[in-house]
Amino acid sequence: MEKTLISLGHGYSARYLAERLVPQGWRIAGTTRDPDRFGALRAQGITPLLWNRDAILPWLENASHMLVSAGPTETGDPTLALLGPDIRKHAAHYDWVGYLSTTGVYGDAQGGWVDETSPLTPSTERGRRRVTAEALWADIPDLPLHIFRLAGIYGPGRGPFSKVRKGTARRIIKKDQVFSRIHAEDIAQILEASINAPAPGRAYNLCDDDPAPPQDVIEHAAVLLGVTPPPEIPFEEADMTPMARSFYAESKRVRNDRVKTELGVNLKYPDYRAGLAAVLAAEGSEK
Repeated sequence: MEKTLISLGHGYSARYLAERLVPQGWRIAGTTRDPDRFGALRAQGITPLLWNRDAILPWLENASHMLVSAGPTETGDPTLALLGPDIRKHAAHYDWVGYLSTTGVYGDAQGGWVDETSPLTPSTERGRRRVTAEALWADIPDLPLHIFRLAGIYGPGRGPFSKVRKGTARRIIKKDQVFSRIHAEDIAQILEASINAPAPGRAYNLCDDDPAPPQDVIEHAAVLLGVTPPPEIPFEEADMTPMARSFYAESKRVRNDRVKTELGVNLKYPDYRAGLAAVLAAEGSEK
């Protein structure tokens, strides 16, 4: 059977997976709400689809694989709202379904370690929506679901260098605050490894080996650029949007043993130092 992927909510992470699969002969369709993206998607070898049922349904019915990147909103899961009955109807037809979630489902561990067996105790509204969405997808009978809980995503165009260059980056200091993160290329290789070794019902944490305080990442980016790191700002004094402040509501270190032991993945960028060096090289030394 021809390998065909329907990518629902085709965004940054899905693009990196497509870059691995298209050269192998995969047929991929990616959805977008913006028709202005059609040209860019076609240039990547992807068939663009507008976010409506009529456009998506022929691919949904014939795909062998499905990747779901569209996150839940205040009104619920957008994919299930649009296509829920269709997905249920064709659930057993798929070889693999991947749902991109977030490590925010674990909530605040006060800097401690969490793994895939840790309780789901989110402390933010975004995290609670993800827990609900994960459960809704898991409740679909016969769906070969794989849940991927992503830490903070970075990569070319999503690194700290632009803000550091512009002088808008900030080193916000909150005692004992630590985050995990993952390079987009490692997300893609983990997804491909799962596609090649399906284990329906499994959840995987996608993160690197080196959880670190956010201010350390900004400082290292400045060092790589050869500029003075921005000054430290105490969290209590920082002017932040509610969204930005919510990221500091949770502190945890995320374990990634399962992707290594079960999927045989060796991370290309096991820490932010290796990842940032690659991002800088990809973006070019000058912008």
